Amino acid sequence: MANLFPGPGRPGRRALVVRRRRAVPAGALLAAATAVTAALAACSGSGSGSASTAAASTSTASGAVPSAAASASAAALQQTFVSVIKRMLPSVVEIQTSSGLGSGVVFDSAGDIVTNAHVVGSATKFEVVVSSSASPRPATLVGKYAPDDLAVIKVSNAGQLHPALRPAVFGNSARLEVGDIVLAIGTPLGLASSATEGIVSAVGRTVSEPSQQGAAGATLPDTIQTSAAINPGNSGGALVNLAGQVVGIPTLAATDQQLGGAAPGIGFAISSNTAVLIARQLVASGTVTNSGRAALGVNVSSVAGTDGAPSGCGVASVTKGGPAARAGIVAGDTITAINGQATPDTQALAATLATLHPGQVARVSVSRADGSEETVRVTLGQLPGS
Repeated sequence: MANLFPGPGRPGRRALVVRRRRAVPAGALLAAATAVTAALAACSGSGSGSASTAAASTSTASGAVPSAAASASAAALQQTFVSVIKRMLPSVVEIQTSSGLGSGVVFDSAGDIVTNAHVVGSATKFEVVVSSSASPRPATLVGKYAPDDLAVIKVSNAGQLHPALRPAVFGNSARLEVGDIVLAIGTPLGLASSATEGIVSAVGRTVSEPSQQGAAGATLPDTIQTSAAINPGNSGGALVNLAGQVVGIPTLAATDQQLGGAAPGIGFAISSNTAVLIARQLVASGTVTNSGRAALGVNVSSVAGTDGAPSGCGVASVTKGGPAARAGIVAGDTITAINGQATPDTQALAATLATLHPGQVARVSVSRADGSEETVRVTLGQLPGS
């Protein structure tokens, strides 16, 4: 799991938490747009062409003149940005619900759009705005899978849209490398066709979304950490490489608990491979039967020790014939570790399981009701579908 909090004995480090880039409340759009307009006005003169302006300033200060090759390379990179954004805009849409706005990516020509489960929330009907038209199009929910924070909605009468919806090209996120340049494209703060750029800072992160209404947030494995700004409303949009391929679905951004604001340059996206795996199943049947996520087959809750600190996950019930049941775990046991990794609470347990796969054999440490302790071998099952 991503180490977003400093460990003990390391004072002075700022604690970071992850928050979802949830939909923007509709009532906040006017104020947000005003604030953004003011910010843009304050930054006038630093827009397009900023790379060449910076280069010119550097050469003036140092007396050096950029080589023709360097200038050509910068121009080529800039043109790549322009081409990728122009190509992607018809494939990224704005999703409107009664509670706010989010983003989505056109998955196929039939009108299916992949987005975040937290963008759709409990809604089943939506309005979708495509880049080619200012008129919202009605859409309905196809299905969602909360464990991976993914959902699919479908635009009504997609075949009658002119121009037609342009499906995005999804790339292989397993090929991403740290340092790859990526663009985050969506509708942050309700500003359609917005793009930010950055690099892939890390791959394979496991992060947990914040809990809501007392329920634990989803634990997302194999996420992409990026320095591209992920702003409110970016959720469900596209993280794109310079080949114009979607490699991730922007979902989370880190916050600085001490400063109470966003932690710049730390955002997370669900990998495109996960998004495609789940979206294809939702499109086909509205449900997920192959999650690829490991499960123990237990219902648990966090328990505290005599000192009041979290001490493990109490087993409330065990799925009959499931992985835990076959290994001898029973209701009343407390799971304290998996493969030597402590599981003091349900979030830690979920994060540990997110790094494993169905069929793997895990060493599960349990504390029995009589006070004895035992480590059993469990062949992990698959997390149930939606």
